[in-house]
Amino acid sequence: MLRRKKNKARKAKKQLTLLAIVVALSVGLITLIILNQSFDRKGFEVANNRKTDVKTVKKIKEEATTKKKESSTNGEQSAVNIEESVPSVDDIPKTVNEVTSEPPGEYAPWRTKRNDGRKVAYLTFDDGPSVNTASILQILDENKIKATFFIIGQNAERNADLVKREAADGHTIGNHTYSHEISYRESPQNFMKDVDRCNVVLRNILGDTYNSKLMRFPGGSFGHRLDPFKAEVTRNGYTYVDWNDETGDAEAYNPTVPVLMNNLRRYTGAESVVILMHDAAAKKNTVQALPQVIQYLKDNGYSFDVI
Repeated sequence: MLRRKKNKARKAKKQLTLLAIVVALSVGLITLIILNQSFDRKGFEVANNRKTDVKTVKKIKEEATTKKKESSTNGEQSAVNIEESVPSVDDIPKTVNEVTSEPPGEYAPWRTKRNDGRKVAYLTFDDGPSVNTASILQILDENKIKATFFIIGQNAERNADLVKREAADGHTIGNHTYSHEISYRESPQNFMKDVDRCNVVLRNILGDTYNSKLMRFPGGSFGHRLDPFKAEVTRNGYTYVDWNDETGDAEAYNPTVPVLMNNLRRYTGAESVVILMHDAAAKKNTVQALPQVIQYLKDNGYSFDVI
């Protein structure tokens, strides 16, 4: 009798254990199903949001295109379409003054094939005048060469005598803005005020008859981001000039004379070369290299002219 009771007890215990295992497995399975459904919903939401983002971006682009077309149809000027704001060369009379007779807009002599058989080098110096300018003027005078100086207005105010000497020696004086600052965030009209301010300074130094309409952008006019500024400069009758040759003296590490000459040899080759150099106070190596620059150009058949 006792043995039967023990067997029943063991059997009942096994059944309870088996039941507990079944319950645990069932709970685990239900939990997995719930989690999987939750992940599926989140995945759908992410994918759906991505589709929404794509649709939103597409909608924004379509609206921008529609606005651009509407603006063009209504004859309104748009910053996106710079060509509409640039006056035609035929509509602008040539500006004749002591500096240049070129029409307003970009002037790039290296893009035009010469018909006189000459090779011409245009030496240009930016950012002066400074303590180095007098030495550069002396070297140019010794070699009977005329150059073009793109002057910063605030430097001209501090060195008016050097500006007068440049003009008296027969060099071309161009406008390099008053402050040498340009920002894509400012309006082209504000930039134009800085250009005009430099022109006023030069006229105050050289006389009312001097009206320079030749200028160079700080850093050059390269890149489409400057298109609105180039259009504004052109609209105000200015001719702007970049360069196709340089010594590389603008680099912050102040290159040595051999490095400057290597740069010149690498870039020189066109029939017309507009060479960028600087006569700022820190450019002592430019003064040291200038005689070698002149000799190298002479040895390669170049004559010299002003812009």
